[in-house]
Order: sequence, then C-alpha cells, then structure tokens
Amino acid sequence: MQRSAVRPSPVFLGILALTVVGGLLAAFGDADSLGSANEDPMVIGGIFVLVVAGWAASLTLHEFGHAFLAYKGGDHSVVGKGYLNLDVRRYTDPVLSLVLPLILLAIGGIPLPGGAVWINRWALRSRAASSWVSLAGPLSNFVVGLLLSLAVAFIPMADGLSYGLSYLALLQILTFVLNILPVPGLDGFGAIEPYLSPQTREFAAKVRPWAPLALFALLFAVPAVANVFWDLSDFVFRAIGGSTFDASAGNYAFMFWRH
Repeated sequence: MQRSAVRPSPVFLGILALTVVGGLLAAFGDADSLGSANEDPMVIGGIFVLVVAGWAASLTLHEFGHAFLAYKGGDHSVVGKGYLNLDVRRYTDPVLSLVLPLILLAIGGIPLPGGAVWINRWALRSRAASSWVSLAGPLSNFVVGLLLSLAVAFIPMADGLSYGLSYLALLQILTFVLNILPVPGLDGFGAIEPYLSPQTREFAAKVRPWAPLALFALLFAVPAVANVFWDLSDFVFRAIGGSTFDASAGNYAFMFWRH
C-alpha cells in the first residue's frame, strides 16, 4: 500500500486530543466521591468526555478497518472517497452516523452501529477478501477493547481513569458482539454472505434495511433477548480481562443524569 494513502485527518487527531483531555480530567478528579452527596464534577465530566470522544475515535477506526481491508482486497476507490483519511465525516451522514448513535448511547447505553463505508464488492479479488472487509470493523472494536482492558489490568492508574477506560472497553465488546451477529445489515452477515446461495442473498437484500432495526427493537423491548446479549458480552469482556466493577463505575459516572 502506498505510504501516502493513509493520512490521519485533523478531525481524528482532534478527537484523540479530546479523549486525552477527558482521561486527564477523570484521572485527577475525585473518583471516591462517586455515589456520595458531593460527587466531583471533574471526574464525572472527564469520564463522560473520555467515553464520548473515545467512542467517536473507535467508530472512525471501525470504518477505517473496512476501508483499509477493501483497499488491500482490490477496491482502490476508497482512496478517492477519502475513507483512508480517518475522517469520521467521510463515513456517511454525520448526524445519522455519529450524532444519533452517540445520543442513543447516552440514553440507553447500547452502542448502536453508526457509520458506514460504501465498498465496491465487485472489485474485491475473492470471497475471502469480501469476508475480511466485513470482519475488519468489529475486529477493530475487539482489539481496542482488549488493549484498553489490558491497560487497566497492568498499568497503574487513577481510579477515575480506570473507570472510564473500562466502560469504554466494555462498549467496544458490546459493539463487537452486536456487529458480529449474522443479521442482514450487520457485519457478521456480511462475512458469510459471499458463501450463501443467490436466493439467500436476494432475500437478505430485501430485509437488510429493517432487519437491524428489528434486532434493536428486540434488545430494547424484550428482556430475554437483551439478557442473552448482555450475558454474552459480559462473558467476552471478562474473558479478555475486563473489570466489571470498574466498567460499572464508569457507566454510573457516564449516566450522571440518572442520579
């Protein structure tokens, strides 16, 4: 791949800088005040900024992963579309792809998929390349979640920072589990789609616009479905060394308006 093909945008660097600022605020805030009558706004604000900015950065990496593997697989049109510049604005509509998912995350705590990149599947060299393009996004979330969990486990840090990073790591695993499901419209289905019969792919194309919405409705409205999803995500989170206590504390601080 040409060295000039990937150019991190100022927007992405700004998101990373905002993530660092949130981490510093969380680290220097009074994490022991959480749950008390005098909660420190610095630690709450820091965790909130860290999680929101970190989620925006991970969304960018998710979509960049799709585009990068597409480029390696033969679709060079992603360069002209600006997908390799790590600019979240390139990944479809900024409101529907970034703002709305962040609002839903803040309301319900479920990280719904946000952005999307338009890949020319016909330009890809093989079915395997097409599958890896689909898998690249959720795998990037898994790797980010793993690295954050390992950082919390092995690097000494302030409690506030540990809480924020752990919750952000949990969100990465939730995103990984959600996206890897074999539901039309999600990356998990995209990974197996090249190997399905033409009739199955035709049916999937018809249900793709509303299948994810039906899944999200089940997650919000049917406790049994939501419990399976959360239990599976929790299992994966624990398996990679994630701290459920720290993630719960981070979730508590992030949802500050609820208390």
